[in-house]
Amino acid sequence: MVTGRPPVASMARWARPAAATPWSAADADPRAFAVEFAKRAEAEVDVGEVEDEGHALSPAAVRLVARTWFNGYSDDSQIRTIVQFRPMPSLDPHVAQLLDLVARAKRPPLHHLSPADAKVAYEKSSPIVDIAPIALDHVNDLTVPARDGHAIAVRTYAAREASWADPLPLLVYFHGGGFTVGSIKTHDALCRSLAAKSGAMVLSVDYRLGPDWKFPTAANDAFDVLQWVFDEAATIGADPARIAFGGDSAGGTLAAVTAIEARNRGLAPVLQLLIYPGTTARETTPSHRAFAEGYLLTQAMIAWFFAQYLRSDADRDDWRFAPLDGGGQGADVRGVCPAWIAVAGFDPIRDAGIGYADKLRAAGVPVALKVYEGMIHDFFKLGRFVPAVEAAHHDAAEALRRAFGTQAG
Repeated sequence: MVTGRPPVASMARWARPAAATPWSAADADPRAFAVEFAKRAEAEVDVGEVEDEGHALSPAAVRLVARTWFNGYSDDSQIRTIVQFRPMPSLDPHVAQLLDLVARAKRPPLHHLSPADAKVAYEKSSPIVDIAPIALDHVNDLTVPARDGHAIAVRTYAAREASWADPLPLLVYFHGGGFTVGSIKTHDALCRSLAAKSGAMVLSVDYRLGPDWKFPTAANDAFDVLQWVFDEAATIGADPARIAFGGDSAGGTLAAVTAIEARNRGLAPVLQLLIYPGTTARETTPSHRAFAEGYLLTQAMIAWFFAQYLRSDADRDDWRFAPLDGGGQGADVRGVCPAWIAVAGFDPIRDAGIGYADKLRAAGVPVALKVYEGMIHDFFKLGRFVPAVEAAHHDAAEALRRAFGTQAG
């Protein structure tokens, strides 16, 4: 007997139903597969009714597996008689080597440090694991005024000179780091890569971090940058008709909520580029349980990040922190811009990203979801050790080019 639900990713490895019982085109998405399970679990069925059918997943088998799944247990021997079991995808071997190096280094994790020391440690480690920065001819440091008078530092990256007469499309990028660590510096190589590969201008934002600046300061900084780039696009050589918002991890959270705020303000970005975004404060998904330890980002670290940024537990239910299930004026995502969402197969917040893709789709928002099966959280910044990261950067750049209507070159 195997107790507990298996990780969602394993569900996608069971054989698909026979042709006589067609599934939707979305069944390759593990979460969509689970939804189909739920739909087909309405009718009860005895184990004796289940037939092998050549190791295809029959409707009766679907109902049986669905009941065991949603009741929180699965009898492995029973399931093996009705489906062809395939193991979960394995870690990318380069990722596995990196995790082994991290474990053998025995350096204290970020959540065992003071916030100030954690910021320094993250900034020092980033260039060690990230790709070498790509040289760009046009890199400029600017400031954007915040609502409280603070000057938000931003940096623009472009492969060519841009002007109001010859503007570039613009990606506004929010770095990751749990609202506690990270900066323009830690994400310099990634922003250079996206600018070079997409042909767009990238504007990286140094929003304020916890614990010195609690929620909702980071979101407010993001919203102030949102308004500024639409108002002042021409002054930096950006095209106001081709603006996207993106970010990784906590930065993905900010990009998602900024897309909602843009809708609220009547502004029209063309894309939200969400890289393993945090979308919920409720750590109850299968991926949270399956990958709680040993995959770089841990549940203990997530809890520590939350403690640095949030004022109280009430903030967990605010859409500006939890766009998947938070309340308020951002709970409804109808009318937000299209999304490209990347999640890592071995990431505790994987299912939160998939869940947000589901929420957007249910609201009629076009979504492209990319699951990088063998990857871990923060993999977009591990390119020095993980060759597959280069392809992921190209995927993100291609999504931007499609949204901006530009050609590769």
